[in-house]
Amino acid sequence: MQKKLHIKVGDTVKVLSGSSKGQEGKILSVDRNKMRAIVEGVNIVKKHAKPSASNPQGGIEEKPGTIHISNLMVMVNGVASRLGRKEDEKGKLVRYSKKSGEVIKL
Repeated sequence: MQKKLHIKVGDTVKVLSGSSKGQEGKILSVDRNKMRAIVEGVNIVKKHAKPSASNPQGGIEEKPGTIHISNLMVMVNGVASRLGRKEDEKGKLVRYSKKSGEVIKL
């Protein structure tokens, strides 16, 4: 079984360190094995593309690179907050903001 992470696809996160420090964006994908995530509009890298049938010109493409999840913090109502897990009334495990105590829904 893989470890549960504090972030999920679709969460809005803030970058805590690195060249993109302070930027915010939505999580596009998460690699649980490498503990890295791709955040929309953050950590943009240039990739050289060879000409192909779909891209006959080739050239330099810009796309978001991965960021280690330890450098990301979930935004809850515009404020970065740590997360915890607790059971709701139905006995289901839910994520909540430790700062405001609010349950986080996707």
